[in-house]
Amino acid sequence: MSRLKKLAIENKEVGVNGNYGKEVILDLHNCDVKKFNRKDIEEFFIEICDLIDMQRCALHWWDDVGVPKERQETEPHLKGTSAVQFISTSDIVIHTLDLLENVYLNIFSCKDFDSNIVKDFAQKYFDGKIVSFYEIIRR
Repeated sequence: MSRLKKLAIENKEVGVNGNYGKEVILDLHNCDVKKFNRKDIEEFFIEICDLIDMQRCALHWWDDVGVPKERQETEPHLKGTSAVQFISTSDIVIHTLDLLENVYLNIFSCKDFDSNIVKDFAQKYFDGKIVSFYEIIRR
């Protein structure tokens, strides 16, 4: 290990205020399911990254797009669109569940960001009710 790296670890001069990073976990219910599609979710990623000053990288999808009807998900806890928006400092993960009208959002970054901006924007964007909101400092 380099001398500089050792000093940074010893002094905890890494990440968010001396910690490794922050994770926000947000659950929204009774959302507007018309926004549970690739176009609107990608727009959500663009806007949230702009709001919290994160650099977007690769975007990956898990959904029924292109899947034959007989093989598409029908279970309420599985039917929906999930995506991972990689950012230069980690990732944003979203799961939307069409039949339950729920959104599950996680944002993790070693770069600090305002958790309340995330909470307020996501609630307005998906027009849902916040049922849980956590901010975890990763050490």
